[in-house]
Amino acid sequence: MAMAAWKRAGVCLTAAAVVAGVAGCSGDGDEGGKKKAAGSAQSEAQTQNEMTKVLQAAFKKTSEAKSSKVRMTMTMPAGLDGGGTMEMSGVQGWDPAVMDVTMKGSALTAGDPEAPEQMRMIMLDGAMYMDMGAEQAAEMDGKRWMKMDFGAMAEASGDPEIQKQMTGGMENMNQDPAQQLALLLESKSLKHVGPEKVDGVQTQHYKGTLTIEEMLDANKGLDGAFTDEEREQLVANMKKTGLKGYDTEVWVNEDDYPAKMVVGMQMDQGTMNMTAHYSDYGAAAAVEAPPAKDTFDFMEMMKELEELGAGA
Repeated sequence: MAMAAWKRAGVCLTAAAVVAGVAGCSGDGDEGGKKKAAGSAQSEAQTQNEMTKVLQAAFKKTSEAKSSKVRMTMTMPAGLDGGGTMEMSGVQGWDPAVMDVTMKGSALTAGDPEAPEQMRMIMLDGAMYMDMGAEQAAEMDGKRWMKMDFGAMAEASGDPEIQKQMTGGMENMNQDPAQQLALLLESKSLKHVGPEKVDGVQTQHYKGTLTIEEMLDANKGLDGAFTDEEREQLVANMKKTGLKGYDTEVWVNEDDYPAKMVVGMQMDQGTMNMTAHYSDYGAAAAVEAPPAKDTFDFMEMMKELEELGAGA
């Protein structure tokens, strides 16, 4: 594979890491009084109880919707692979976790004049498929889609801790808005900013911050997955990457759905931001894998290279 194609694959993996977001919690919503809290254009700050009711109601409805159309913009600081902006648009589902988006932007093409102006990415059944373009297809017997099976990659690692992290993370390989709401509810700094219009509709704006430790504590999906020692090592490894914490903002519309979310990852290089606009909740997310004849498997390609000799 050409070096340029490897770079594009790396950029897509960075995108996938952010799209994956943080894994989820679960809970039941209390719908009492939510319409008054979420829908009105009142300017006074809501009480803790009112904020909780709104976000619990939004969590419940978003969980039940299971899918939406999505439009995202990611901005990466210059210190992270050169930085840049990436835009994504398409459909996603979170029960089960699927996604079919088209990506474009400076982060995708930086330093590579031959890179396509846009790239399609599909997530389905624990695997990610990336359209590497016509030029790459010419080098791979007409196969333009690269498949990355994260379960197979975890197994091949031979490291039990890596396997836990990768297979567990794939359960939430999606920017699931319901899980982001659940995490925001756990923030000790949860704040009601006030009423704002988003995409022409009235919303209520909320924000909060989670440290790495708070995020892991709030992530019920990791309960029992790690020993205390493994958890400490995971936190240490995350901090070594420069990750300091997560900032989350959400705008809830009058129908109790998130109209917009902003997730910021605080890092040594700066803050990586993901801004998502959601619509058409509950619309069928009909996502299909590319045809097998057009797909090459990343792990199989690695095995073939290994068989040719480590030196080569």
